[in-house]
Amino acid sequence: MSFPPPVDGDNAVTGADARSLRAGIDGVVLVPGDDGYGDECAAYNLAIPRRPAVAVGATSPGDVSAAVRFGAARGVAVGVMATGHATSVPADGAVLVTTKRMNAVSVDPVTRVARADAGARWQQVIEAAAPHGLAPLNGSSPLVGVVGYTVGGGLSPILGRSYGWAADHVRAVEMVTADGGLTRATADREADLFWAVRGGKDNFGIVTAIEFDLFEVPRLYGGALYFPGELTADVLHAYQEWAPTLPEEMTGSVALMRLPPLDIVPEPLRGRLAVHVRVAYLGAAGEAERLLAPIRRVGPTLIDTVGDLSYEQVGTVHNDPPVPLPVQEGSLRLTEFPAAAATAITGAAGPEASCPITMVELRQLGGALARDPEVPSAVSGRTDGRVPAFLRRGGRTRRRPIHARPHGRRFPQPARLGGQGRNA
Repeated sequence: MSFPPPVDGDNAVTGADARSLRAGIDGVVLVPGDDGYGDECAAYNLAIPRRPAVAVGATSPGDVSAAVRFGAARGVAVGVMATGHATSVPADGAVLVTTKRMNAVSVDPVTRVARADAGARWQQVIEAAAPHGLAPLNGSSPLVGVVGYTVGGGLSPILGRSYGWAADHVRAVEMVTADGGLTRATADREADLFWAVRGGKDNFGIVTAIEFDLFEVPRLYGGALYFPGELTADVLHAYQEWAPTLPEEMTGSVALMRLPPLDIVPEPLRGRLAVHVRVAYLGAAGEAERLLAPIRRVGPTLIDTVGDLSYEQVGTVHNDPPVPLPVQEGSLRLTEFPAAAATAITGAAGPEASCPITMVELRQLGGALARDPEVPSAVSGRTDGRVPAFLRRGGRTRRRPIHARPHGRRFPQPARLGGQGRNA
């Protein structure tokens, strides 16, 4: 893969600049035209190509610091990418720090705390924690980066209603701030920065490591029910009545999906509209099936994967695509989801609609997601209702919380520093 070079300008990075940067970096430094430049800049989300003036493949916090100081000295914006799942602004002409080489993960089963470096993915944490009967507050896809997800708030569709936002359970954040300095922020040290970066996502610096709580989840009862598109109205109306009745230990979401006729798509779902109901329950199978009965009564399914799972199988609940795709996405938070809304969604995206959107999804909030944490964070929009969140856009949708920005708080940052969440 190759990209054209950035347009020259006052802040363009010269060959001499790149050579000087290489001298202070243990990782790789690549400019347009170099072998490996395209692969280094490639993101999991293919919708927005990255064409930075220079890509820095960091292997340590020192590399990150050197890259930030380099950009600041030349007035060049600095961005960061771990896995690149999120839709983000282009990195044209910028310094792009890639953190995929910084991917160490450790788990302390006694304190139930995990540590993940900047480029680690949730699958690594899940695999390290599961042998101890522990689990993190990961998202729907185990392939997503830990840091970008968490600093954006971290809405887990599996454990969120039981334990809250991932950002609320962070113990410490290590990051390079806009002056190139390395700092460790906790509830007791750099408290304002600690508040802001947990849910504020962008422009506070580049996170190099994060420490966070794990939870006892030895087993999970969950999976997916795929209904034919012809049952869209029936499923949505059943969901509308069912979701508010659920205890916090169970989470349900529903998605209308128009999947392409590709081999990676299960045969019953290829090239058709399907309604995907996802469930996760922290409890016994018998009680889970009693709670799920109103949805099962809707009608026959195309695929039924609901059952007892080890937490290492958690990715099968949502079954997000395992390969890079181009994605545009967006979200809305609903304060209520009445029957009229179910009817409206059926009309806009159901079997009779000419809908170009690959997926329209509703996710249930409430429970612990609505409660204030012990240590305040920048995650906002907490409500005391058990309402779903309505999120939609073309392609595969990644859920993002609506978060607050700090008011009356100042941090050492130039306006053009891109934070960790720019490219998750």
